[in-house]
Amino acid sequence: MKLGIDGQKLPEAIKRGPLASLDHVKELGLGGIFFSTILDMSPTLNRSELADIKTKADELGLYLESGLGKVNPYCSAEAPEFRAIGDGDIILGFTRMIEAGAAIDCRELWVAPGNFKPEYRGRLANDRFRTDVSWDEQLQAIEKVLHKLAPIARAHGVHLNMETHDEITSFEILRLIEKVGADCMGVVFDTANGLQRGEHPVYAAKRVAPYVRQTHIKDAYVGRAPGGLDFQTRPVGRGIVDFATIIPLLAAANPALNLSLEVAASVEDKPRKANPRQCIEIDDPVWRAGHPDLDPEELDAYLALVDVFGKRVASGDIPDWETYERDNYGYPTYETQSYGFAEAITFIKASAKHIETICTENGIDLASRSSTRHAA
Repeated sequence: MKLGIDGQKLPEAIKRGPLASLDHVKELGLGGIFFSTILDMSPTLNRSELADIKTKADELGLYLESGLGKVNPYCSAEAPEFRAIGDGDIILGFTRMIEAGAAIDCRELWVAPGNFKPEYRGRLANDRFRTDVSWDEQLQAIEKVLHKLAPIARAHGVHLNMETHDEITSFEILRLIEKVGADCMGVVFDTANGLQRGEHPVYAAKRVAPYVRQTHIKDAYVGRAPGGLDFQTRPVGRGIVDFATIIPLLAAANPALNLSLEVAASVEDKPRKANPRQCIEIDDPVWRAGHPDLDPEELDAYLALVDVFGKRVASGDIPDWETYERDNYGYPTYETQSYGFAEAITFIKASAKHIETICTENGIDLASRSSTRHAA
């Protein structure tokens, strides 16, 4: 296994560009980078540019991963670059991205089912509960797109890996894999996103582990609040996710799996509002009806996990939402104008150290870990 980072959350990645970002990853002592889409490496799919990035990654001993993007056709208008790269044909655009990825041996490609709208709080913040089309209709449309792309993926030895994203459940992903084929599909396991769907992270990990080909390693605070539960990204090891159980599960299923940290982006890279709230409306009848696979046993375990974490918050061992926003529990503040480059680096290093410790304690080799550790 190697421990790296999601390129969207690497500070100054856009400013530095892909090649310099590889140097930055190496300086941080990380093992690789996960560019969300091939277009993040080259907006024009220039084969020479992509080859240079691959060559440099290999020279530095870093893994290089990437993806296609959102494959929900009801969201296509929100990402016009995919249609544009296909000269107006979005399937051709995805095809060209698959071909470009395969040319540099990026054969594990991330896909996702929708977009999160941070300007809305509660269920309407994600596409699962949009009101112009049902979630079942969206899943059917996603399946149709994946069936169109499946022969192309197979021809290039590629897996289209669906993320356990904000909108979708692990149960639904497994059904998509069954329908489209495990020979061309897999899972990007985000360790925290399932919490938004009422899924216990360990239960979800056990379900999807045989199919996990890429990861987003993320932790979160989840606590009871008006309207249901609040969700807030925290440094890995300082939230509710049990990595000591999950990492060995993933390693046993796929010893060559790369672990890509998905941390809080700095405000220079992604402007944000102060004190964002992300409400999980878990007690709302409409929300509950929208999760027919939610198992009572797992839900009980999930809520027990929330309550145990809540006791730690009440004792002062873990900061509550407001305290974390104010002073970030020993890290510099996470509020709009203050969570910058240095703070993001601190977040990354703390998260990486937690995963490294778990791997060491479980005899899991993090291959090619660099001994070089720089703050910038």
